[in-house]
Amino acid sequence: MNTKAIRPKADVYNDPSHNYLHYWDGRGYEHAAEEMAIKRLLDGKKFRNAVDVGGGYGRLCVLLEKYATKVTLAEPSQQQLEIAKDYLKEHPEIERKLLQADDLKFADGTIDLVTMIRVMHQLPDPAPEFQEISRVLSDDGYIVLEVANYLHARNRVKYMLHRRKLPTKPVDIGTAASKPAKEVAFVNHNPKTVIKQLAHAGLKVERILSVSNLRSPGLKKVMPRRVMLAIEGILQPTLAHSYFGPSVFFLVRKAN
Repeated sequence: MNTKAIRPKADVYNDPSHNYLHYWDGRGYEHAAEEMAIKRLLDGKKFRNAVDVGGGYGRLCVLLEKYATKVTLAEPSQQQLEIAKDYLKEHPEIERKLLQADDLKFADGTIDLVTMIRVMHQLPDPAPEFQEISRVLSDDGYIVLEVANYLHARNRVKYMLHRRKLPTKPVDIGTAASKPAKEVAFVNHNPKTVIKQLAHAGLKVERILSVSNLRSPGLKKVMPRRVMLAIEGILQPTLAHSYFGPSVFFLVRKAN
């Protein structure tokens, strides 16, 4: 894959036909599973400055307020920031900034917590973003990074049956329906490769969780959400190092 040819546009979510807030209709299990993972990784920690990179309309910013004195939504889409203005109207202290993940504008070492959730699927080559996040992160800061996982259980079975090796490079799995714009990649990553890419940026993974392990439209129709989430709570750490689920969450720090 020629990753340089399909770098994401900063304004990809400015398309009026793509409302990311509505995307989450019917995805209550996935949202709760991601919040569960963040709470698990940040348990007992407190921060001065937190930045949610590529956070869309601010879906997770309210949760981050429980862990940080100041929260900033750093989002490249003006349309998403306008939606966030209404979504976060009862949280005026959350700052909204039009920023790209590879050019965050913050001074070196001034951010104590960076979250980047549901962004990696649009980054075939995340090296510039990792370098920029490493630059702004304080020496004792943390990153919560979500990775769209190509090593999930169904893929491993499929590749095993065909006696093929799983790819180490990102795989574009996008369809016309899944992509907000045709110029943008929609990729899944090999988490083992991502760990190496983080290391190149001077970052190390301290903890791993397997997330949204029960993501299935059929299962959501027959199983109550509370039951799914109870099982999810058990599976997140148990299946972490097998990269079972469609999402992998990393807790990352500087490799000092």
